Amino acid sequence: MVDSTALDSAVADASYPTVLLTPMTVPAHEAEARSRSFHDVMAQRRTVRDYATRPIPDGVVEWAIRTANTAPSGAHVQPWRFVVITDPERKRRLREAAEAEEREFYAHRASEEWLAALAPIGTDWRKPFLEDAPAVIVVFEVHKGPTSPRPYYTKESVGIAVGLLLASLHQAGLATLTHTPSPMKFLNEVCERPQEERAAYVIPVGYPAEGARVPDLRRKELDEVLIRL
Repeated sequence: MVDSTALDSAVADASYPTVLLTPMTVPAHEAEARSRSFHDVMAQRRTVRDYATRPIPDGVVEWAIRTANTAPSGAHVQPWRFVVITDPERKRRLREAAEAEEREFYAHRASEEWLAALAPIGTDWRKPFLEDAPAVIVVFEVHKGPTSPRPYYTKESVGIAVGLLLASLHQAGLATLTHTPSPMKFLNEVCERPQEERAAYVIPVGYPAEGARVPDLRRKELDEVLIRL
């Protein structure tokens, strides 16, 4: 009798090449300590709106994007593009276009409930950080186009990649902000990207300005977010 499991495995191996997994090995007695250490670093991460002119060390942004590029994605299509803007004139154009959309948002588009939710954070249409930060990373979702395949679970995939990007930049001592002006079509022109790419996040990157302040917010406790079944 033919072993169907072995046959299926052989067919799969022939159709989809694999490599041997090299897992990250962490001794069981160190696992919790490592997890807690990572938490303690990430718990210091805050959204920053005031940036110093201090330059970003060479290679840091590139390595952070390499890390983001390791994220899982639907069908492994990797439907993301990271546009790094450092040119002052292009950052100025980005800020002007973003602030035009933000004026409309705060004056007409946002509901009273939404504005009330934003009030403790102290934001308004003004976005100076788009010029002040040494670099701005614009993250695009890549949809089907002349040279790009159809993506699957696009927003979920890009969201996971951005999470890794923020974590990597924070590990390097850099501050970030996730800005999501709406609508974002102006970013295709500013970043010279084709229509099949759709902007999802605008992320200023740099060092906090001296004396930078952030809202006094609390994070939910573990028992508010964790449910065991």
